[in-house]
Amino acid sequence: MLTTKMNPRVFWGASAIAGALLLLALIAPSTSDLIFGAAQAWVIDTFGWFYVAVVAGFLLFVTVLAVGPTGRLKLGPDDAEPDFPYVSWLAMLFAAGMGIGLMYFAVAEPVQHYIAPPEAAPGTIDAAREAMVITYTHWGVHAWAIYAVVGLSLAYFAHRKGLPLTMRSGLYPLLGKRINGPIGDAVDIFAICGTLFGIATSLGLGVAQITSGLNYVAGVPNTVTVQVGLIVVVMGAATISVLTGVDKGVRRLSELNLILAVCLMLFVLAVGPTLFLLRAYVQNFGLYLDHFFVRTFTLYAYEPRAWMADWTLFYWAWWIAWSPFVGMFIARISRGRTVREFVIGVLLVPTAFTFLWMTVFGNSAMGLDLGIAGGAISDAVQADLSTALFHFLEYLPGTAITSTLAVALVAVFFVTSADSGSLVIDTLASGGAEETPRWQRIYWCGLLGLTAALLLLAGGLGALQAATLVAALPFAVIMILLAFGLARQMDADLKGEAIETEAPPIRERLKRIFAPASRKDIARQIERQGAPALVEVRDALVEGGLENSRVEMDETGVWLVVEHANGRDFLYRIGARSRPLPALTALEAPEGRRALEWRMTAQTGDGTRARDVTGFTRAQIVADVLEHLQRWRLAA
Repeated sequence: MLTTKMNPRVFWGASAIAGALLLLALIAPSTSDLIFGAAQAWVIDTFGWFYVAVVAGFLLFVTVLAVGPTGRLKLGPDDAEPDFPYVSWLAMLFAAGMGIGLMYFAVAEPVQHYIAPPEAAPGTIDAAREAMVITYTHWGVHAWAIYAVVGLSLAYFAHRKGLPLTMRSGLYPLLGKRINGPIGDAVDIFAICGTLFGIATSLGLGVAQITSGLNYVAGVPNTVTVQVGLIVVVMGAATISVLTGVDKGVRRLSELNLILAVCLMLFVLAVGPTLFLLRAYVQNFGLYLDHFFVRTFTLYAYEPRAWMADWTLFYWAWWIAWSPFVGMFIARISRGRTVREFVIGVLLVPTAFTFLWMTVFGNSAMGLDLGIAGGAISDAVQADLSTALFHFLEYLPGTAITSTLAVALVAVFFVTSADSGSLVIDTLASGGAEETPRWQRIYWCGLLGLTAALLLLAGGLGALQAATLVAALPFAVIMILLAFGLARQMDADLKGEAIETEAPPIRERLKRIFAPASRKDIARQIERQGAPALVEVRDALVEGGLENSRVEMDETGVWLVVEHANGRDFLYRIGARSRPLPALTALEAPEGRRALEWRMTAQTGDGTRARDVTGFTRAQIVADVLEHLQRWRLAA
């Protein structure tokens, strides 16, 4: 019998919706292509302005959070240290956020805008300048601001407030306990569906480019059958990676990704017009800043054109559809960082690298097309975007080696997107559980591959893009609510600070040093000491007339909630927290992961540091709760 750790309503609800859409694509591919296309046209025509407005609003929102007093708040207890080194953190941000897209569009997008710009004359110097400004806009801080809204909300409520790492947790300040009902289930289901179709789009782009590369390097036929076969192979590798978890498989592949990408970029920079590319990098950035506000709000309302839907609006919808995946993933890896550090890291560092990447490949491609290529690169882009990178590499030394490296890089990006996405979806469907049975991770990894394969069969990349645009719309509304909830909670946390309680008894601390507790040990303490203590306090509060007091329990712990008329509810949560043991420990971790030490922690809703209460008796926990209740009552 299979063991499970899931929220059944979310798990099977999302599976049913995805299954229904995939069944339609399988039974009637031409009909599903028409349906997806009609839905895309309606969304763009009706809500294009909405996408542009909310993306601008998200960028303003996270910027204000970073530069204001909220920037000093930490994503976790006040003494928390980051879980991953800075370079590893940035590598995972980069690989999960935009990997396949950077490979696919590095040459194709600048050249496409160069030969068919929205405003400038095609094939001119002005068109080249405009091409890079547009490319920077699509791949710059706007995209990462979308990710930052979701990631910051999830990280804040999960790591600092002690709520489950699920999308619904960010709505707690707005909905309270109702997040555990149908509304919360619907939010998580939307997030899973958006993630499925968003990642499926990227996988579709990736497999198209891999087959084009294999066709160029080894003469492998570039057919849909080959593409589906590649999806099966690469998803098999992603399954192996996802079973090893974030700390090993995903992290190591992300670091490998970054190394390979930097090597390829430095090679092109070195053998190409190096000084010109460096000058272009600086000038492109200046042009980007000069056109920043115009491009942010451009809708071509006075001179409508299809270009807007094909490019900018597609990108904004793509990033929004990806935001549950990338936001959840960066939230999971960002514990211990401040809000300011998070926003600066997420917005600026990957953007700077992306700009350099696009300059090296885009400006080199346009220069070659004007020179020795004689328009061949432009012709390749117009014929098939997925072949653009390989036709570009033809005009550089070591074509066979660089093309092979490019294929390998796309494949690794493919794996990192799939394994990271599977972990995120599994977390959403499991109520925020950090560890889940193997079969659940395999299930979601397989469903991702099946989604990409069937949508390719249904209508190619057009169907994938249309599904992404449609899936992004409801989640954009959810993101607005997440922003309001995050702002409300941060404001409440800044207005009151609680005093920390003393550390656990010395005997308990010594015991944990020499015999670290397992997760089962802590779960047993919560069941025998923590939960009864909170129930005892709740019963006393109800007897005293505070009937709006309750105790709730989920997979992550148990919490006491006392509602207040002014909205500043009292929250006392007892849960289990882990941290990696030193590498020299003799303890072995399950599934090859790093060994963990588990502790029972208590945290109040004011966002102060989680207190270690491992080994506390029931009476000690009751006393701690009463002490914090008194402080909350005086502050309220």
